[in-house]
Amino acid sequence: MLRRAGLLAGCAAVLSAAPVAAQDSESVAEAEVSGNVIIVTATKRDEDLQDIPFSINAQTAEDIQRSGAVNLEDVSRLVAGLSIQNLGPGQSQVAIRGVSAGQIVRDQPGVKEQVGVYLDESVISLSLFTPDLDLFDLNRVETLRGPQGTLFGSGSIGGTIRYITNQPNLDTVEGMIEADLNLVDVDDIGYSLKGAVNVPLVEDVAAIRAVGYYTQFGGFINALTDDGIIEDVNSGERYGGRLALTVKPVETVTITPRIVYQEIISDGFNRQETFNLFANPFTTTRPPIQLGEREQFLRLREEFRDETLIADLVVDVELGGTILTSVTSYSDREILVSRDASALTGSVSVDLGFPDAGVLLPSNLQDTTDLSTFTQELRLASNNDSRFQWVFGGFYSDIERDYTQRLPTPGYDGFTDAVLGAGTAAAVANGFPADSPFNSDLDFNIEQYAVFGEASYEVTDRLTLTAGGRYYDFEEDRTIITGGLFAAGGPLQEDVTASDGFTPRFLASFDVSENVTINAQAAQGFRLGGVNDPLNTGLCDAADFAIFGGFQDFDDETLWNYELGLKSQFGAFTFNAAGFYTEIDDLQVTLDAGSCSSRISFNVPEAHTLGFEWEFAGQVAPGLDIGISGSVLEAEIDSAVLDGAGTPFPGLQPGDRLPSVPEFQVSADATYRWDVAFGEAFLNGTFQHVGDRITQPGDQFPELTLPATSGLPFAGATGLEPLNTDPALDSYELVNLSAGIDLENELSITVYLRNVFDVNPLLSFDRERGGRARTGFRVGQPRTLGVTLRKGF
Repeated sequence: MLRRAGLLAGCAAVLSAAPVAAQDSESVAEAEVSGNVIIVTATKRDEDLQDIPFSINAQTAEDIQRSGAVNLEDVSRLVAGLSIQNLGPGQSQVAIRGVSAGQIVRDQPGVKEQVGVYLDESVISLSLFTPDLDLFDLNRVETLRGPQGTLFGSGSIGGTIRYITNQPNLDTVEGMIEADLNLVDVDDIGYSLKGAVNVPLVEDVAAIRAVGYYTQFGGFINALTDDGIIEDVNSGERYGGRLALTVKPVETVTITPRIVYQEIISDGFNRQETFNLFANPFTTTRPPIQLGEREQFLRLREEFRDETLIADLVVDVELGGTILTSVTSYSDREILVSRDASALTGSVSVDLGFPDAGVLLPSNLQDTTDLSTFTQELRLASNNDSRFQWVFGGFYSDIERDYTQRLPTPGYDGFTDAVLGAGTAAAVANGFPADSPFNSDLDFNIEQYAVFGEASYEVTDRLTLTAGGRYYDFEEDRTIITGGLFAAGGPLQEDVTASDGFTPRFLASFDVSENVTINAQAAQGFRLGGVNDPLNTGLCDAADFAIFGGFQDFDDETLWNYELGLKSQFGAFTFNAAGFYTEIDDLQVTLDAGSCSSRISFNVPEAHTLGFEWEFAGQVAPGLDIGISGSVLEAEIDSAVLDGAGTPFPGLQPGDRLPSVPEFQVSADATYRWDVAFGEAFLNGTFQHVGDRITQPGDQFPELTLPATSGLPFAGATGLEPLNTDPALDSYELVNLSAGIDLENELSITVYLRNVFDVNPLLSFDRERGGRARTGFRVGQPRTLGVTLRKGF
């Protein structure tokens, strides 16, 4: 309690003492000329970021280029309160302000996201598979902190992230070409070529904007195999583009259809292994191996593919003092995660008493996701200078998500029948292919209806009050059938999850003086519950079945967020800060079900987050701009959860820490510019500190949740050798440097060095079958040297 009281007192002291400024409309116009105003659309209308009455960050295209960010994870290190849990290429989880339930993995498609992700007006969220969009030709990335359920729905219980692209310009021919060449970890080359062009078709009436890009990613993970070493197995490529058309047939109507396509292909994963059934120091009949930094062991090559198609249509119609907006969106994603599951299958085979030849069979786990989403939003908003401003509308979505798993392991049925009895493999197949000990078909349909509204009233010249809410109605239909030796089997099972409710939001904004604006907010958020997949009962030992066997479904998660913040801009300086407290009910937590090789989700009755975040930017000397942002966070469990045997889960008791978010995070950047012949030169440096984290709640007590030994007698190992596994994710610091010149002919040349000190950041803990088959970490990119050329016109 003392710690919490001290943190709240510190927040109040900073909020009351900060020397910052609000702006009237004339000063805003002047600031736009000098480039100090950022216009955002977080409230479904264009507003100065400093006028938004809650905590929001906007990383502009210039910010992104200056920091060297190439993906959302890079951007997150510059945004206070935003954290990304990297689980491999195209696979990440986003948390804002510590609202996090731990690692969600590929085979949990029923778990919903906690942060909504939008591409302009179109929702593109998908739990685990947060779209890894290219950042080229973006106008900005907005991070809306705290629940945004009123205007953005269920997936935004922790907040919302919005990729805002540059729109077609009706009266200017413009464009840019960018080329990049880089060297990753000294020995693997990456490169990219990107271009954007805007062409008015009929001046002031129609224009088209086209964007295309191709990127080759250099790898940095080496794979040991039985036949030698394969270097840089996690290289890959990303290519795609956007094509948008804006038509303005009359002054009051704007129509913008768009198509977005992107494909990501990776030849492997950024997994650094510490133990592998087939590569560890304890084997005697196989060569003992101590895996090192940025190394893994493979019996089969791995692959990741993510093909995304988005088609949307935005129509704006001005109706006097109001504007009618229609947003229609369709998206289709096809995702393949193909990984080497030989250690997983082999660990089960050891338990079943298979001979070494059966244990050593190569095994390939293929997870496929086929997603199609249709959404329609229709809203009406005020468009005048009245003291009373409002927006209300309706939303509909229909999501079809088909998820399949196959585990082709040639020759496995023969060993199954030889050890367990003739005909066993066929008896448990349940109609699935031979020589595949696990198979699953899991289909979802989620339908949602919602009505939302928000209104603000300027009570006085200084005080504005806002209230809003969203009524939602969800229904999820799920079918599942499994088969194979490892699966639960049985007939097709159908489950229905339904939920409806109302989430309100209240805000107040008060101009203390011309220099200080104080904001306060109370907002509720929600996340839909669901049903767990059946445990792989054939794999569970008695202890794990007793612990995890009693969890079938999980309820909706809800929270209330309370925050007090300030915003201002004073000359060349901006300072924003907020203190917040979030009270969470029925937090959905995910755990690995040990030997069962399953994951389950369940509810923690009570949890909370408490913190303070700040952002400062300004020009401290002629030509020298600096920025500093950071957050201090307490995110903890407030009530115990009991397992099937009535014992509290380690990591899920009062005072235990929530996973995946650092308690302290800070970033700083500085840019110095000076005039040279024919242009301007610059130097830039960024520093990012990310505090220690855990991947799952139990990782803070590894001695209670991870096996002390491998438990698997194989290849001369007894199974009693100590693993000494520490799943903690240590804090790390990254330093990036860049230098270049912007020439008068819109050509810029930048030389950069990312991760200057070649830090090996641990991003998430990776485990197979509770750690008995394999353990390791997802790690970040090592030192990278590169050069970028940009030419605008």
